[in-house]
Amino acid sequence: MNAPNRHELYVLEDGEKPVEVSEDTKIPNAATIKIVKQDHTLGNMLRAQLLSMPQILFAGYKVPHPLHPYFIIKIQTDGTITPQAILEQACTKLIGTMSSLETKFKREFSYKDVEGTVGVGAAGTGGGEDPYGTGAGGSAWARGRDYLDF
Repeated sequence: MNAPNRHELYVLEDGEKPVEVSEDTKIPNAATIKIVKQDHTLGNMLRAQLLSMPQILFAGYKVPHPLHPYFIIKIQTDGTITPQAILEQACTKLIGTMSSLETKFKREFSYKDVEGTVGVGAAGTGGGEDPYGTGAGGSAWARGRDYLDF
């Protein structure tokens, strides 16, 4: 088959740089950055984070070919900061956001373990629907289904 081995899609080879930056000579305050061994998941999150920052005039990415494990992101700033510095800030903010999301996710599932069953009409349930799927009421959860069954 044409598909590369799965480990080749995310493991860096010896001496392979994860990020390659090249200044754009045609557009002021712009750079084209190649991020190796990543795909749409990181590309789209970085693009969205960059676009939420006020110093960014343009941010877009593309994956040139699905069999090649890299994407190219183009960044143009307003000139108050370099594209490399704003990318570093965006990565730092994205790491913080993912860390916060992980904490909230773990906290919510720890509530399920602590509360056991939530009675019908308990606070915050809307009266009758069990938000944690522990079997209260006549919902699909009560029939032995798990949150992954949908």
